[in-house]
Amino acid sequence: MIDERLIFSNRTLKKFINKALGLSYENHEVTGFELLHPLLSSASHNTYIETVGNKADTLYSDIKESPTRMITDSYLDYISRLSQKLELHEKEVILAFDYTDEDFYGEVNGFDIHGWTKKDAVTGKFKFITCSIVSDDIPEKIPLTSLPIRIGHYKSDVILRCLSSVKDYIGKVKLILFDRGFYDKDLMFELNKNNFPYLIFVPKHQDKKSILYPLSAGEEVAIYNEFKFPKNFSNFTDENILVFLKQIYDKKSDKNYDWVFATNVEWVLLENLVAVYKKRWRIETQFRVHDEARIKCKSKDMKIRYFLFVFEQMLQTIWICFYKDEIPFKKFLIEMEKSGFNWTEKKR
Repeated sequence: MIDERLIFSNRTLKKFINKALGLSYENHEVTGFELLHPLLSSASHNTYIETVGNKADTLYSDIKESPTRMITDSYLDYISRLSQKLELHEKEVILAFDYTDEDFYGEVNGFDIHGWTKKDAVTGKFKFITCSIVSDDIPEKIPLTSLPIRIGHYKSDVILRCLSSVKDYIGKVKLILFDRGFYDKDLMFELNKNNFPYLIFVPKHQDKKSILYPLSAGEEVAIYNEFKFPKNFSNFTDENILVFLKQIYDKKSDKNYDWVFATNVEWVLLENLVAVYKKRWRIETQFRVHDEARIKCKSKDMKIRYFLFVFEQMLQTIWICFYKDEIPFKKFLIEMEKSGFNWTEKKR
């Protein structure tokens, strides 16, 4: 590892912290310079901020005093710089959306903690939605933005907010991939209205079995589908295309599956739909990588949880863009922690 590169990455993280929390050397005794090492240390060891230093109370206080939007904008500021460096704003992209969550073990209340089954003592979940690049021809498959998810949210609202916030940093959106949890009439209506092309995996209980089951193995049928739904005290009608694939062989599992997709673009019908959809799984791989930098936290405050989540995402994005081909993510975290500690000591 080149020490100068690691130091530069540490400076990038320090700037993220300062911008996200509104910290400056002129007005604050503790800034990103002092907060960086305990954050890196807790991320590399997957432990609590309180375990590795004495800055937890200061950090949490700064987070609570900062608007959530500042955290989002600080990450997007880094994405804007990456976009220029990697020329993402000139490239056609395939995007994927998905939810991820963090376990909570205390008493569940409020609108930020989603109730859970209490299995393994988990009583609730903090949820986040992420929009990522999953295109074949773009090696930097990075998370573009993430938002915290409250109970009762509208999928269409958070997804359109994400797309609006990243539109200046990417080129034309070729396709957006969603799993079955996003098969939502309001979302499809809003994506149609805003001319966003999508491919959504349809849940089994809504896949129109009367069409699927008479098909022969390997057969594919596409139909135009009209759907109705209520919104804002009015009834709306829209349409899309449902594609039925009967008993398609999956090489990875060595099994045949029925697939049903919803889309609003005809060109996708000429593609291998299963292969196109499987690109969405790359976002799940990103989440597994992200978990290796998970900072433990007991706080009920979504803002604190969100800041830590986005800081972990910063680490993941830096690694994907500049270190992935030469070092595993966990090793990168350890080297970043060492570099951050040495840099801090030198500055002192």
